[in-house]
Amino acid sequence: MSDEQPKIHIDDDWKSQAAAEKERLAEEVEQAAQQGGPGLGEASFLEIVQTLAMQAVAGLGGMQGPGGQAIPANLDMAKHFIDMLDVLEQKTKGNLDEQENEILSKTVHQLRLAYVETVRGGGMGGPGGPGPEDEGPKIQV
Repeated sequence: MSDEQPKIHIDDDWKSQAAAEKERLAEEVEQAAQQGGPGLGEASFLEIVQTLAMQAVAGLGGMQGPGGQAIPANLDMAKHFIDMLDVLEQKTKGNLDEQENEILSKTVHQLRLAYVETVRGGGMGGPGGPGPEDEGPKIQV
């Protein structure tokens, strides 16, 4: 074995290509941001409410999988997300505008009713999931 360490040779063309690619990508990102491109947009309070509500609805069995298969109800999960919305409502009391307050309180109320109905057996989905004959309670978010 020789005591010689391998030498690293960096091609100047490679450096310039990498710099050009980095610049091109930065320009694309800037253009996409200016055009309202593929970003998710500005986060909002109502988006938080909607996200939590959708999880509760899924827990109530009110969702179908990608292939249309029924997603079984998980009442513990549904209750947890309804409780999270309730905590959000209590902790933001007096700090929301009229629209946010109304949407949050109606969402919590509707989800509570749907939960009670599901526990009593009326469910959002029943054994076969939501169907056209029995769509269960309507929850608007």
